[in-house]
Amino acid sequence: MFDGAIFMARDKVQKTLKKVQNMTQEKVEALNYRSAGVDVEAGDRLVDWLRAKKEPWPHQDQIVSGIGGFASLFRLPLGEMSQPCLVTCTDGVGTKVKLAAESGNYQGLGQDLVAMCVNDLICSGAKPLLFLDYYATGRLDLTAAQAFLASVSQACRDADCALVGGETAEMPGVYQGNDFDCAGFAVGLVDEAKAWGAHRVQAGDRVFAFSSSGFHSNGYSLLRRVFAEDLPHWQEELLKPTALYVNLVKRLQTQAVEIHAAAHITGGGIDNIPRVLPEGWQWNRRDWPWPSPFREVQRRTGLSDEEMMKTLNCGIGFCVITRPQLSQTLEPIAKALGFHLFDLGEVQP
Repeated sequence: MFDGAIFMARDKVQKTLKKVQNMTQEKVEALNYRSAGVDVEAGDRLVDWLRAKKEPWPHQDQIVSGIGGFASLFRLPLGEMSQPCLVTCTDGVGTKVKLAAESGNYQGLGQDLVAMCVNDLICSGAKPLLFLDYYATGRLDLTAAQAFLASVSQACRDADCALVGGETAEMPGVYQGNDFDCAGFAVGLVDEAKAWGAHRVQAGDRVFAFSSSGFHSNGYSLLRRVFAEDLPHWQEELLKPTALYVNLVKRLQTQAVEIHAAAHITGGGIDNIPRVLPEGWQWNRRDWPWPSPFREVQRRTGLSDEEMMKTLNCGIGFCVITRPQLSQTLEPIAKALGFHLFDLGEVQP
């Protein structure tokens, strides 16, 4: 009886172990990358969609290999310059992505991303060459991703910049619902002997400003709260894409306009201008007319003029520092490209 009991117990244990093994195997088979929330095939389809676009990229003859590989190869046109320097910039669009996700409007966000990078890059007088993007989300929605990448693609063409690669990441658990984020990386080239910067600024130079297209991509943690109660009414204004100033700089260079320094007005507002002045220098800032949406923000928040100008661009997107007599040259260039020109004052030690 004792031996029989042991046999029965052992047989029961073996059957139980086998059952557990089968259940474990079924669980392993059921748990794969797709069930964990990552659709690799969707990512492949997005890359195929982008590669299928037949329009040639800017600088096409310099692209050795581009989208779809592990890395991109690009021939640098070094022969055009005596002291060629690579210029690199990286940036994102901040919490403006929340508005895009909530509204389902991704049309202009790609331009925001490209502009935030290339507008920084051209402050040295550099020529943009190539761009890479990063797009991360909890679940890849091909329609949304295609709208975003179409915007990136068009902005790169408008900025005479080749889109040579990027990364699309699905990260369930990190991003919830329609949440996503994006980042960009731009590379350009400048002749060191001709690069703009504080070292070129002269006493008596003036700061000339070119208008913004709206709020651009800064201050949105504040703006989302300011307009929370009537967001649908302000959505179109808030989602206007950041202006691209590449063609402006190209026009200035083509016409041999002597620019000493330049500033992209982003986070920190007009406090970006002292960044391109010699140490210890100042400028006697003059007022300019603010577009009405910025005055509405001030009315709702009670922020002072100084606080506003250190938080938002207040209607100014890009500045150049040059000799005062060049204002007559800058005015028609600005007008031809759809910008307003403002004289913001003189620079002095």
